[in-house]
Amino acid sequence: MELIVLWDIDHTLIENAGVSKEIYTAAFSALAGREPTGPARTDGRTDRLIMRDMFVRDGLPVPDWPGIEAALERAGRERLDSLRSRGCALPGAHEALKAASARRGWVSSVLTGNIAANARVKLSAFGLDSLLDLPVGAYGADADLRPDLVAVARERVRRLRCVPVDTPIVLVGDTPRDVEAALATGCGIVAVASGLHDRAELAAAGAPEVLPDLADTQRLLIVLESFAGDGKRPRTSSGRPRTR
Repeated sequence: MELIVLWDIDHTLIENAGVSKEIYTAAFSALAGREPTGPARTDGRTDRLIMRDMFVRDGLPVPDWPGIEAALERAGRERLDSLRSRGCALPGAHEALKAASARRGWVSSVLTGNIAANARVKLSAFGLDSLLDLPVGAYGADADLRPDLVAVARERVRRLRCVPVDTPIVLVGDTPRDVEAALATGCGIVAVASGLHDRAELAAAGAPEVLPDLADTQRLLIVLESFAGDGKRPRTSSGRPRTR
């Protein structure tokens, strides 16, 4: 049974302990010549939107994207040691990725608002990068809106791994934006309440399956396998979407 599993990174796989917002502040400062008037608004948004919003909010012209991406990459690289010392992999993340990578017919990668370079920094800080097929993932430089990243990942998986175009996709993430991206593109979604949003918020956004975190590897695999079986959301015996 083939399946494409696309994982969010921040607050799903890792706790970045505020380093992400420091990266945005540093990139902004390098480009604008001064610090921003407030912190970046993240919450599942892409790096393109996050950085654009910072400049617009401060009444400054938005630099060309290549310059922004270079500043973000430099800021991320410079904060690798800080991320390692202050952040951590979230409970069960290593075991979950290892289990998914071992499933025959599964492609396990990322769908993240981070640019690719900083996604790799965050994952490598905690030894998670080798457990993911990163070349086929979708990143914050690939599109403005999170739902549009799904098509990017699907095409990369098709082209680079020769996976059929109709292979089911399931997103794993911690924000309502992850849920909305899945529902808008016909993907499955496993929401995890390991970030700022609790179970009730994620269920209200439309997530049929909400786990507290990734700690229960067996439970997570059962849910993922249900998507591999028919590509649809897991349901209760009454036919209604299941929440936990």
